[in-house]
Amino acid sequence: MLTFISCAKTMASRCSLDVPEMTVPHFEAEAVRNVLEMSQMPVAELEKILRVNAKIAAENRLRFHDFCSEDNRPMPAIGAYTGAVFKRILPKDFTADDFRYAQEHLRITSFLYGLLRPLDGIKPYRLEGDVCLPEKGGVSMFDYWKPLLTDCFIAEIKRQGGVLVNLASGEMKDLFDWKRVEKEVRAVTPEFRIWKDGGLKTVVIYAKMCRGEMVRYIIKERVDSPEGLRGFSWEGFAFDEKRSTDDHLLFTPG
Repeated sequence: MLTFISCAKTMASRCSLDVPEMTVPHFEAEAVRNVLEMSQMPVAELEKILRVNAKIAAENRLRFHDFCSEDNRPMPAIGAYTGAVFKRILPKDFTADDFRYAQEHLRITSFLYGLLRPLDGIKPYRLEGDVCLPEKGGVSMFDYWKPLLTDCFIAEIKRQGGVLVNLASGEMKDLFDWKRVEKEVRAVTPEFRIWKDGGLKTVVIYAKMCRGEMVRYIIKERVDSPEGLRGFSWEGFAFDEKRSTDDHLLFTPG
């Protein structure tokens, strides 16, 4: 069983996470080429295409310029991102065996690096899926990555038993030929909803926290089947058997 999650927009500038090893991202060469192109853009253009303010745009232009510096040391992906999902994964108390299990069974999407393993060494950046780089023929990062990632993603899922646990945000499907993914492997999607205004609603922050907690549960408990996910519970969220199907697992509070 392979689990995948989304990258986060926020990243640490440095990371002290103690990991058993650091690996090289499979698409590092592509990441460097993308960074070199981004580094040529003025702050005003980065502000526009990244949809950020001038301060964040300037910060990321410096990141792109310093990307290949020897002083810019890579960080393990699982410790580099600082969004809500990664805070709940809480890798700082992982054992060496936990990290190794995560390395085999967890993948992280990235608009710069494509697809990452938890121990892949990465550097700070900011990029969005709908950004179109001129040297890529004006195609979006989603369309750039799709032909590069689909085959290797499907192959990895099959190598891990042919089951994918989709804990990523919906837009991440666009990094792959998702119809092929669903055709060739079994995709299981856990969802987390709360009762609000008389119905079940998705609240983004709760969903993100639950995704992170479920990733932690999978790694710590060595969950290797979709059925094993049903034992997950956190802060009142528990498996809702009546409202679930085999491939859509609903978790609700109470």
